[in-house]
Amino acid sequence: MNLGDKLKILRKQAAELETKLQNPEIFSNAEKIRYLNKSYGEIRAAIELAEQAEKLEQQIKELNHSLRTEKETDLQKLMSEELINLNNNLAKIQYELSELLEPSNPLDNKNTIIEIRAGTGGDEAALFAADLYRMYARFAERKGWHVQVLSENRNTLGGYKEIIFEITGQKVYSNLKYESGVHRVQRVPVTEKNGRVHTSTATVAVLPEAEEVDIELKPEELKIEATTSSGHGGQSVNTTYSAIRIVHLPTGLTVICQDERSQKQNKEKALAVLRSRLYALQQEKLRQERDSARRGQIGTGERSEKIRTYNYPQDRLTDHRTKDSWHNLTDILDGNLDDIINRLKQANIA
Repeated sequence: MNLGDKLKILRKQAAELETKLQNPEIFSNAEKIRYLNKSYGEIRAAIELAEQAEKLEQQIKELNHSLRTEKETDLQKLMSEELINLNNNLAKIQYELSELLEPSNPLDNKNTIIEIRAGTGGDEAALFAADLYRMYARFAERKGWHVQVLSENRNTLGGYKEIIFEITGQKVYSNLKYESGVHRVQRVPVTEKNGRVHTSTATVAVLPEAEEVDIELKPEELKIEATTSSGHGGQSVNTTYSAIRIVHLPTGLTVICQDERSQKQNKEKALAVLRSRLYALQQEKLRQERDSARRGQIGTGERSEKIRTYNYPQDRLTDHRTKDSWHNLTDILDGNLDDIINRLKQANIA
């Protein structure tokens, strides 16, 4: 199917979704509105990519024609270089379009819950966990995604012992599923007086967000308790029973949410996290059945299990799965992850 035919189909699908979204009958169904809006956003993104590809194809066609008729050698050389750039851009857009229309993983279109925990290294590990959170938040901002913190546990230096947050948008899990594992940092901590380089770790777990249709939580399998909040917070901390603790009795999984002022809001967030953890367990079980030797996402947090190293003295990031390195850590930690993630996609690391 050529691009013109794909565009016709996509535009027809977009028009059908627009009609459904304008139907007053769905206004009372928040879940359906959310689903339709997400589908519409994905189709609009595909239309934009297809239009870009169609324009590039036309430019390549015209440039090829000019190249065949041009006699000037220097101009031919410039045209040839431009042709290479256009073909590279077209290949990239065609890949992105195929990923959007035919994802290899059915989970790729899902939103994502990310859990970052300080590993080996005490306060420095917690500060590194905060750096990782900011990196993903900035990456999400660059992509036009939305970030919402679900739960956090800070230390006295402003680092995170643990932070759990949700990222919603188009193709979130498709891009961030590569981040699961142990991240290692080598740098001089702010608490180090002698200027020695320390090694610390933080673990990152990336969970596809499970919806109610994916995981059914039975009331009889849940132990739900209301407690007072603890740690940093506002006036309601330690004064009202707004924090929620949920235990999934069959698995023993426990989730605590205390960042919102009301029990209802904390309960909704806790259930969302629990549902996604159970979904991840379910997916992991399926993976283990296919490959019993496959290890879990994050292991124990020991330094030897690292997937990536952030080396500050050498201004270098190394991904140990692809054996590739990148420089300019400041830019990377500011959310410029596209080159790294694209390399992992090419290597089919997930």
